[in-house]
Amino acid sequence: MTAYDLLERSRFRAIARRLYDVRITGAENIPARGPVILVANHESMFDPWILALATPREIRYMAKAELWSIPPIAWALDSFRAFPVERGTGYAAAISRAAQLLAEDEVLGMFPQGTSKRLPSRPYHRGAARLALVTGAPLVPVRLAGTRGFPHPRRPPAHVVVTEPIVVAQAKPTVAAAKELTRQIERTIEHAF
Repeated sequence: MTAYDLLERSRFRAIARRLYDVRITGAENIPARGPVILVANHESMFDPWILALATPREIRYMAKAELWSIPPIAWALDSFRAFPVERGTGYAAAISRAAQLLAEDEVLGMFPQGTSKRLPSRPYHRGAARLALVTGAPLVPVRLAGTRGFPHPRRPPAHVVVTEPIVVAQAKPTVAAAKELTRQIERTIEHAF
């Protein structure tokens, strides 16, 4: 039994949405089956759990490998079937694993900004776009708002806005094509709310 199974049995989605006032718009834009890459802005370490409220499908995330060095976090990541990416050295292995999951009709969750830390600039990285070009999997941009500092029952509502899928034809993932697709993802997310 996975953590997703346990959360479904405990009605976590319904409880969390009510308790923390998570408002979800456009969930019907996430395909019910087949490969898909959910791409979202990244404001909080809670974003993967908030994004998971938008679909009953299990979302597979890649996370920085150093998180597995902290036992409680490693346990949670393994429970949610996340997989590690070694920044700087193991990126190719993580992308290969992600492509394999998409070939198995899984849902992949990615945060192209790479970090939720408050930095002067958090540009969108091209990994999600490159993966979509290699696999032909559709991209579904998602705007998360009000998740920083989450969870807190008395804070303003958090919003999850799921936009329409970006259909991507399988093609060579050139730098130019990945940059343009990444710009499209960023524009869509920025204008979704």
